[in-house]
Amino acid sequence: MGEVRTKYVFDPYLALIVAVGQLVIGRGASWGQADTREPLDPYAYALLLAGPLAILLHRRFPLLTTAVALGACDLFLIGGYAYGPSFISPAVLLVLLVLRGRRLMAWFMAGMTLLSFLAYAWLVGNRDPLHSVWILTSIMLLMVVAELVRTVRERRAERERIAEEEARRQASEERLTMAQELHDVLAHNISLIHVQASTALHLIDANPEQARTALATIKTASKEVLGEMRSVLNVLREGAPRSPTAGLDRLDELIERSGLKVTLKRVGCRPLPSQVERAAYRIVQESLTNAGRYAPGSQVRVRLEYGERELTVQVTDSGAPTAAVLTDGDTAAAVPGSGNGIPGMRERASALGGTLVAGPTGAGFQVEARLPLPEETS
Repeated sequence: MGEVRTKYVFDPYLALIVAVGQLVIGRGASWGQADTREPLDPYAYALLLAGPLAILLHRRFPLLTTAVALGACDLFLIGGYAYGPSFISPAVLLVLLVLRGRRLMAWFMAGMTLLSFLAYAWLVGNRDPLHSVWILTSIMLLMVVAELVRTVRERRAERERIAEEEARRQASEERLTMAQELHDVLAHNISLIHVQASTALHLIDANPEQARTALATIKTASKEVLGEMRSVLNVLREGAPRSPTAGLDRLDELIERSGLKVTLKRVGCRPLPSQVERAAYRIVQESLTNAGRYAPGSQVRVRLEYGERELTVQVTDSGAPTAAVLTDGDTAAAVPGSGNGIPGMRERASALGGTLVAGPTGAGFQVEARLPLPEETS
């Protein structure tokens, strides 16, 4: 609504500018042509004001107002008044017709303007072919300039529309990424809380110290998940999504909070793109979540191999020593990959052009992802 209102407010200003311009130029032209043309009188001033009035009503009556302005211009010339000022209104209205998308009407009225000017020239005895060519050239030049301006405006509007659509698309993709990150954080931390709470309940009487450690882990995990949720939700409310910051530099913290016996090995080292770091971190996080859920008490090995063309992420657990039964009656041992974790990890790898393979290995389970990397620049 604001844009439409702005466009309509423009018409009175344009009409006022044209009115002042025609009156000022008319006075000057009348003085300069006093020997050959009639001086301005109230009838001439009325004709000079008819064009600006037509501009004021042009949006509602485009054809009628253009014809009125052209008629006032012709009457001004026929009345013997000075050349020049009466041409402004018809020219402005022809340009407005083109810019407002009424091109056929604009070219029709340009033809009528040409005929009326040629007829007036013949009427007053000016039958010089060069004069007729000059009139034709002037009108054609005016219309060509109007068409060029229209084309430039349409292309600019199209670029702006494409840019807005691209910005909305990127914002939607970033929000989707944020939602996926939030899902991974929630799944990991809630699973960790569930396992540690079950452990604490099971050991609270027999081993209070170990139960205390489990409760401390629950406190840390719940604090982190609340912080992550608050951060993501604030970003989504503000409408300015930004990329999550999870990276491989936080692996030690992730392993410490997992409550599992994890061995981390890095082979090589090199800078990684942020999206690869984030995907590798989430793959390790989801793998540790699955290990804690389905194989509590197992030994877990995390291996990161930084190659020239790919990053290999391998997470292997030794399998649960026993199918431990939690205090709430749930069985900890289950079939890995029965939920959405592995498909989600595979989607992350595929989005980067990589692969992910997950399946049993001996008594345990292994996840291996290969994420392509750009060539290192020396």
